Amino acid sequence: MKFKRSERLIDMTNYLMTHPRTLISAGFFIKRYDSAKSSISEDLGIMKATLETQKIGSIEITNGPTGGVRFIPSIGAEEAKTVTEALIKELSEPTRRLPGGYVYMSDILGDPQMIRNIGRILASEYVHSAVDVVMTVETKGIPLAQAVAEQLNVPFIIVRHDAKITEGSTISVNYVSKSSEQIKKMELSKRSLPVQSKVLVVDDFLKGGGTIAAMTNLIQEFDAELIGVSVFAEGSYNGTRSISEYTSVLKVDTSADDTIKITSGNYQKRIFKGEK
Repeated sequence: MKFKRSERLIDMTNYLMTHPRTLISAGFFIKRYDSAKSSISEDLGIMKATLETQKIGSIEITNGPTGGVRFIPSIGAEEAKTVTEALIKELSEPTRRLPGGYVYMSDILGDPQMIRNIGRILASEYVHSAVDVVMTVETKGIPLAQAVAEQLNVPFIIVRHDAKITEGSTISVNYVSKSSEQIKKMELSKRSLPVQSKVLVVDDFLKGGGTIAAMTNLIQEFDAELIGVSVFAEGSYNGTRSISEYTSVLKVDTSADDTIKITSGNYQKRIFKGEK
């Protein structure tokens, strides 16, 4: 089937954006649209200029026998700031305060559009890294981990507190939750994480860091490698966290007078590094 240029541009953009970080040969598009190589090259040039100008992502084009085209998703600093400001306004409502210094945010983490944008922010730090899998624990952070994994085009796995029989044999670690001071256990199926995998840990909320530290220990048990830690929000914590290196979208400070102070996390410094 012969495509018009406008049709090619729409279809090619959609294909690349739904296959992020995947190298696709130019021959694939030549055959798909029954078009000349020169026409496909021109189309890719138009797409590259538009996507990069709009800060939606970038198009990487490599030449040679093993060359091709790859879409690298991203989000601009200004759009990320707009997303963050909307989150801060929504989550600053006093009625959202929960006991223990937590803030109710289940509705935010259940909003598909908001989750997608948060996923774009967190994934931006790792689009050029060799991430093989995104890991999270069975909490409200599951949709967020899935959104980050979608942007990076890698699988995501869920660490459970009580393994299901359908998981097969598992590896488990015990840890102390720094927020509740309780000993807990987490397990992961032996089939979930191949040896030497490079793992990005994603969670919804960071306080003392005990849960994330336990996931780090679990990663070591699998002979895998921790690439980084990303969280939606970090809460105030009186003490020394179990982890020191992480990226957060929001920072949540609560006080005894029922006020909530929410500010941007450290993502701007870690991801955009001064970009305006």
